Amino acid sequence: MASVPKLVIMGVSGCGKSLVGSLLAQELAVPFFDADSYHSRANVEKMASGIPLTDDDRAGWLTDLAELIRQQESGLVLACSALKRAYRERLRSENPELRIVYLQGDFQTIWTRLSRRQDHYFNGQAMLESQFQLLQEPELDEGAVTLDVTGRPESLVRQCLAALAATGEDARG
Repeated sequence: MASVPKLVIMGVSGCGKSLVGSLLAQELAVPFFDADSYHSRANVEKMASGIPLTDDDRAGWLTDLAELIRQQESGLVLACSALKRAYRERLRSENPELRIVYLQGDFQTIWTRLSRRQDHYFNGQAMLESQFQLLQEPELDEGAVTLDVTGRPESLVRQCLAALAATGEDARG
């Protein structure tokens, strides 16, 4: 691959998307973006109240993210829940080169992490349960790299780079 790939680090809240994504972006020397920063005020207030977002709530957000990805010609890493296949397809619609990295973990492991968080708008066990109910794990035809969240963040970055290299992509450009 001639250029640095565009990567979406996906999974439920608390799986480590932002930490792993930022480390991966540093390793690749590309910009890192957190999709949470692109939610509307109404979406943030809704989540802070413990109300899960609907597909309609996410529509404009996904459009903005797809455009962000398209504009980053030299690659990027985006931390984004991208829980449904339709969301990932929307992000890929103008970005066919987009690769998905799925941080996979069980409810209890991730709830333990989330329950320790301070000052985050994601509110409550019911919200995490709703994300697990909504989650459609990537299927084989999506070509996602799947990583177990119980690994150390640095190890997950190395595993991701190795998986991209194994698929014939030179992740470092």
